[in-house]
Amino acid sequence: MLLEITTTGKTVLLVVAGLFIAWAIVTAIMIPRRNPDFPLNMGAYITLSAVLFVAQMAAVYWVATYQEVEHEATPTETTPTETTPTETTPTETTGTEGDAAAGKAVFASAGCGSCHTLADAGASGSVGPNLDDAKPSADLVVERVTNGKGAMPSFEGQLDEQQIQDVAAYVSSVVGS
Repeated sequence: MLLEITTTGKTVLLVVAGLFIAWAIVTAIMIPRRNPDFPLNMGAYITLSAVLFVAQMAAVYWVATYQEVEHEATPTETTPTETTPTETTPTETTGTEGDAAAGKAVFASAGCGSCHTLADAGASGSVGPNLDDAKPSADLVVERVTNGKGAMPSFEGQLDEQQIQDVAAYVSSVVGS
């Protein structure tokens, strides 16, 4: 899971964790050696420690909720080369089973634009990833729409399989993936 987090997410976690760890080491080992009466102001010490803890938990929550995985499709791209070529055919046809024109209507009717930005659809949602920037493959769109992830709910019971294929074909075709 950690390897799948975006570079931004990894950087945020590393910086916040580094600050928290540095604070813990300095206040537990270094300062008490030089000043046995440390901390002089227990309230300030506890408050700053609590602020760093809350910052770390907020960073973990933010990364888990809003950071999309960097290369979700990588395992499926490597699997066909490691196994038989027959697995490649369903993956390729999965992306072509959907109708992009019908998918545009599904994107609008399912309310995708309320959370996602997609220029072709005139959508500017900011809760989910910007699809123009993320450029998800059709397979990744099918996975996310079917199963959800983080703040994204599953649409498995709300959209039928063809509608999911259609919206995946639409999104992947307009973002150029």
